[in-house]
Amino acid sequence: MGDVAKDLTAGTVGGAAQLICGHPFDTIKVKLQSQPVPLPGQPPKFAGAMDAVRQTLRAEGPGGLYKGMGAPLATVAAFNAVLFTVRGQMEVLLRSQPGVPLTINQQIVCGAGAGLAVSFLACPTELIKCRLQAQSALAGPGSAAGSGTAAVAPKYAGPMDVARQVLKSEGGARGLFKGLVPTLGREVPGNAIMFGVYELLKQSLAGGQDTSQLGRGSLMLAGGLAGASFWGLVYPTDVVKSVLQVDDYKNPRFSGSINAFKTILATEGVKGLYKGFGPAMGRSVPANAACFLAYEITRSSLA
Repeated sequence: MGDVAKDLTAGTVGGAAQLICGHPFDTIKVKLQSQPVPLPGQPPKFAGAMDAVRQTLRAEGPGGLYKGMGAPLATVAAFNAVLFTVRGQMEVLLRSQPGVPLTINQQIVCGAGAGLAVSFLACPTELIKCRLQAQSALAGPGSAAGSGTAAVAPKYAGPMDVARQVLKSEGGARGLFKGLVPTLGREVPGNAIMFGVYELLKQSLAGGQDTSQLGRGSLMLAGGLAGASFWGLVYPTDVVKSVLQVDDYKNPRFSGSINAFKTILATEGVKGLYKGFGPAMGRSVPANAACFLAYEITRSSLA
């Protein structure tokens, strides 16, 4: 099996492990990011991450934590296959001679290139995911179960319904790429730092020896911390992406990425750019530990 096929297969398995492990954290992150700004003197819809979990379980059951999983699950194979394959091919281009490991700076360049490639797949996928995850947070107070008022029917029935509505009433295919600029601003530097940190930690844990001999615990540690570095670097960009993607098309609150950034900063302060940061970091460590471990084990088994 060629290197491209190995990366395609291993990336797919790694992505599936990442999604299953991390999606509930991601749902809470998006709910916190997209909840409306409360009126003066009124409390926010969610007091924090645990309150969002409690309200979601009460109103939607355990399945509510996996809302929007259909879209990324349907494309997780393509997303991670592209990410790891582009990274692998860039490693081939940058490697001076076969068998020579890349420097940390070269791994950063490979990660940036991979991030650029996956942005065009991530943007429409995440728009669909965010719309499904956020619709209960954006709904009026009557939408919560047990509120004593009639429940508001959800706007979207599922991933395909989101795609249909966006294509029909939000400018066609262009509507699915709403938020592309902040998606690029997240994926390019985020993957650059993630793959750079991953390789740096692997080399440190190997103590100058061959990193292919590292145990599963070391791979999980390197992968988990690498994932945390991704979110630590680009989180405000992800908040801007999420609020743009769930913004109303006919009566938009934001005119673009810069306007969204300035508006959040003006109305909510710096903390507004870090809404949902706890669940994001809570997700990143186990989800990326699972992703990188599954990738490395699968690729080794195919060697």
